[in-house]
Amino acid sequence: MIRMFLRIASLTALAAFAWPVLQASAQQNVPPAPAAPDAPAGNAAPVFPPPDPANFTATSPTKDQINGFLHTSWGYDDSRVWEVEGILKTPVEGISKVLVYVGDKTGKQKPSAIQFFALPDGKHIIAGDEVLPFGVNPYVDARAQVEKRADGPYRGSAAKDLEIVEFADFQCPHCKEAQANMEKLVTDFPKARIVYQNYPLPQHQSAAGAAAYGVCVAKQGGSTAFFTFAAAVFDGQDGLASPDGATLTLNSAVTKAGLDPAKIAACAKEPATIADVDASVKLAKDLGVNQTPTLEINGRQVPANAPYDTLKQIIEYQEKLDGITQ
Repeated sequence: MIRMFLRIASLTALAAFAWPVLQASAQQNVPPAPAAPDAPAGNAAPVFPPPDPANFTATSPTKDQINGFLHTSWGYDDSRVWEVEGILKTPVEGISKVLVYVGDKTGKQKPSAIQFFALPDGKHIIAGDEVLPFGVNPYVDARAQVEKRADGPYRGSAAKDLEIVEFADFQCPHCKEAQANMEKLVTDFPKARIVYQNYPLPQHQSAAGAAAYGVCVAKQGGSTAFFTFAAAVFDGQDGLASPDGATLTLNSAVTKAGLDPAKIAACAKEPATIADVDASVKLAKDLGVNQTPTLEINGRQVPANAPYDTLKQIIEYQEKLDGITQ
């Protein structure tokens, strides 16, 4: 039997399926992940142990299905290599344990070993403490939800062929850092629809209020006013640390967006506005978004503050998977 030991890793369960991009910082807790096998000597590609037929005791999912899923998840990185090492029955009927070794052709990344549990529906897996979509086309259901329910202000195309939805919190430092990436995406993907969705985290005392202001700015001034407001709030994010500072910061941002702070403040208190923020939070939770900032790229989740070159690479790969031409 393959020997694997659990360790506390710097990656989340979701990171296993976008490694190494998800090493970006985010507002989230960190679950355990499997340990890595021995690293190859020098810069050689890893040599994985030959799969043992004794480790393939379950008939579902098949090795082809797992490889298809991993190709969809990891195919943006030409240097990545992996080997399915086991598909094992568990004491629970219909639930299989899948073991995979992962490395890269250059040997620069330390090889890792991941494990997940495939569920009987054939559409989900459990990795760490997360339930994640599974299959050759794992992002279809999430994409459909986003297309239907993501209604925040947007830049770029009105069409949803390539829809990039940012879930962010105005008081989240990592979200502020991610804005440089968002500006580059607007430039590099002019045919994309790039949407902002509020996801204020409960630990940030001013985040929900800032989100409500943003909803009202978008209603009264449109998307252009909203993104002017959002940039000003992120620039003045330190002011959100206290109630008085938040009021000054938000009112200043409203003024920069060309709107009346008193009207926006009144709108932000209305039940309909609060319901809009709550609906955006519910969408995030329904999609399994558990950190900010997160992008949904036609249903694929990626941290918005990932290294930009890798982020761009993933988007271009998702375009290829979805048959999109820019």
